[in-house]
Amino acid sequence: MSFLGFGRSQPTSAEKIAAVENEYKVFAEMHSRMVKVCTAKCVDRSYREGDLSKGEAVCLDRCSAKFFEAHQTISEQLQKEGAARGFGGGM
Repeated sequence: MSFLGFGRSQPTSAEKIAAVENEYKVFAEMHSRMVKVCTAKCVDRSYREGDLSKGEAVCLDRCSAKFFEAHQTISEQLQKEGAARGFGGGM
């Protein structure tokens, strides 16, 4: 408990490890969804070449950038809402 009972107590090592593991899991799930969505959108299913075409590469780059930006925006909004409700949002 914090000094005189005000504020939040510091997280324990186990809580810090759990938070990092959870963050890693969320990032891995986001990456998996991004690969699935962007590949379906950008990569030609006929696989005529061993490498990506320039158009496919550009599409994948833009798709992944938009996906990551959307994820960041949503995460920031959820943290703001959590902070407004009194949940500790940051690490």
